Amino acid sequence: MAELKHVTIKKSDLDKIITYAFRELPDEACGMIGGFDHEDGTREIKEVYLMTNVDHTNEHFSMDPREQLAVIKDIRSKGYQLLGNWHSHPESPSRSSQEDIRLAFDSKVSYLILSLMDREHPVLNSFHCEGGISTKESLTIVD
Repeated sequence: MAELKHVTIKKSDLDKIITYAFRELPDEACGMIGGFDHEDGTREIKEVYLMTNVDHTNEHFSMDPREQLAVIKDIRSKGYQLLGNWHSHPESPSRSSQEDIRLAFDSKVSYLILSLMDREHPVLNSFHCEGGISTKESLTIVD
């Protein structure tokens, strides 16, 4: 099992995710994250990417392959690492569903899930998925 990360995200990036997720309702919203893994175990999100859910459903998401390629190129051009992805749960809690765990193919990245179940209080959590198990990572919102 890989060592769990301590993930940091800027308040402005969290706001960007929340705004986009509300705009995409009733569908799940999705995207990718880039930044740096530091030697102290901190995973610093430097860039949040908003992507198209080509499934257009509130139960799962699939990212547009062309958008994924463009994001990877942008991440590399900025000297960042691909840190993972994020998606919203419009009607359910911020935790990995069985489908989320089944589709979490890369144990080296973080999977962020934004719950919009309580529209007044969106909840973002980060998860590490490996071997069919999802474990919550610590997540700090920074200014």
